[in-house]
Amino acid sequence: MFFNMKIDINCDVGEGVGNEELLMPYISSCNIACTAHAGTTKTIDTVIHLAKENNVKIGAHPSFPDKENFGRKIMDISTIELQKSVEWQINVLKERVKIQKSELNHIKFHGALYNLVAKNKEIAEVVIQSILKVSPATFLYVPFNSKIAEIAEKENIKIKYEAFADRNYNDDSTLVSRSLSNAVITDKSEVFNHVFRMLSLGELKTANGKLIKIKADTFCVHGDTENAIELVSYIYKSMQKKGITIA
Repeated sequence: MFFNMKIDINCDVGEGVGNEELLMPYISSCNIACTAHAGTTKTIDTVIHLAKENNVKIGAHPSFPDKENFGRKIMDISTIELQKSVEWQINVLKERVKIQKSELNHIKFHGALYNLVAKNKEIAEVVIQSILKVSPATFLYVPFNSKIAEIAEKENIKIKYEAFADRNYNDDSTLVSRSLSNAVITDKSEVFNHVFRMLSLGELKTANGKLIKIKADTFCVHGDTENAIELVSYIYKSMQKKGITIA
């Protein structure tokens, strides 16, 4: 048993699925779309309210400004445009959170931008400058052993390493492309075992069966995964049985 152990389960929300009310009781932090890849001011306000009701930490989920592709394709925009967009998106969340007398806990990038800053030092430096300008005191959720984690630490930005509960990984610790059939894990037992291995052993089993080292402080289930409610509820209840609290 893992008595007194606590873990963070986060979820990407405000992206138009509308399942936040059902997700919130089983998670401990959420990443709210900032209207660039999805969401509106109305959805942001609704999700903030639900997060407050359920004592869930609130995060901004900036993306490439690309609703057409849901932020899942790299955009050909200048670094100046990208930096301004990220700053604007974070400020949108900060403003809406302030209105409801809450606070912004963290920032987590979305989709193609998340994957790009994990390996591209130049773009990682651009988004880090955005954070330093508008919200330097918030946590940043980042992949383990990534470029953005390295730069954030040098800039004294507080980080939490993130791993994905419902996604398969390649042998180089990158995520399996969503264009492939095995990118998303939907079997609840497989998802739990995936998380528990990372949590208890500090290792990740890739899609090819290779074991690699990983650090994770927070685990993500995507709000738009087809059975997201089933997955988060199963993780929550299964962790409880092992004496682990989602908090």
